[in-house]
Amino acid sequence: MIQIDTLLGGWQQVTAGYLIQGPAPVLVETGSQTSVATLLTALGKLGVGADDLAGVAVTHIHLDHAGGVGDVAQAFRKATVYVHQQGARHLVDPTRLVTSAHMVYGHLLDSLYGRLLPTPPDRVHVLEDEEEIAIGNGRSLKAIYSPGHAKHHMALYDSASGLLFVGDAVGVRLPDIGILRPATPPPDFDLDLALGSLKRFSRWQPYRLALAHYGLVDIDPQILLEEAESTLQKWADVATKAWNQGGDIEQALAKEFTVTLNQPNKLDPAQLKRLETLSGIHSNAAGFARWLRHRSDSPPPSADELA
Repeated sequence: MIQIDTLLGGWQQVTAGYLIQGPAPVLVETGSQTSVATLLTALGKLGVGADDLAGVAVTHIHLDHAGGVGDVAQAFRKATVYVHQQGARHLVDPTRLVTSAHMVYGHLLDSLYGRLLPTPPDRVHVLEDEEEIAIGNGRSLKAIYSPGHAKHHMALYDSASGLLFVGDAVGVRLPDIGILRPATPPPDFDLDLALGSLKRFSRWQPYRLALAHYGLVDIDPQILLEEAESTLQKWADVATKAWNQGGDIEQALAKEFTVTLNQPNKLDPAQLKRLETLSGIHSNAAGFARWLRHRSDSPPPSADELA
């Protein structure tokens, strides 16, 4: 496995792609459309020619993970694109996804992320839960459905190495910052599903975790998963308390979790900007607010569901 820094926004160690080598090599995550040139250069230096890449797998279709899929599919015309069912239609026709992203990001859509080119439907393979992508020589990537961050989120387990590529399900942890922050954006964030996915990862007992933001983490996977669960629950508790009291969720989260320039890690403004871009308090608060609103509008569970 080779880790590739896709240099979102020109920033180092922010967005990672992974090349799984073998007779049928597969790229995990393309990064954004603005990262395609960097990605293609890296693959070329690794000797991956236009006919060599067998597959492209994305953990989910957010633009910092899958924005480059259409371009990469054009560059590697033999590669099959693997994605969860609920994300497949957006890769084929990205109009709604790009329109929604523009509403969220505004001018940042083009300057930071770019758009998303359509992928021909005959190139897209819908991954089922625990379906395997063959790499060759007995090696495979097994899809692990892991909703919570997004309803179309799937992790990928490497049978040869025991690596688990977790996308955004564990959160954001940039190496030079070292703070694990949950990623809870709208419109799909669901706390209960997210916590369930973390528990499911733990049952797989991975050898190491590979984050999209960013990289292979040199922490025992079980410890990191416990930290992710605890951190997510702490954010949820603050958001829920503010909601129940009629307060402002964003203000409550900011008061509790804002990282200042001096505490605790003496971060500089550039580091803070990267952290807030990837997992900002505003975006996370919006995700919690939407989840709490949806939960309050849902009917109470039936007796059969509680049994």
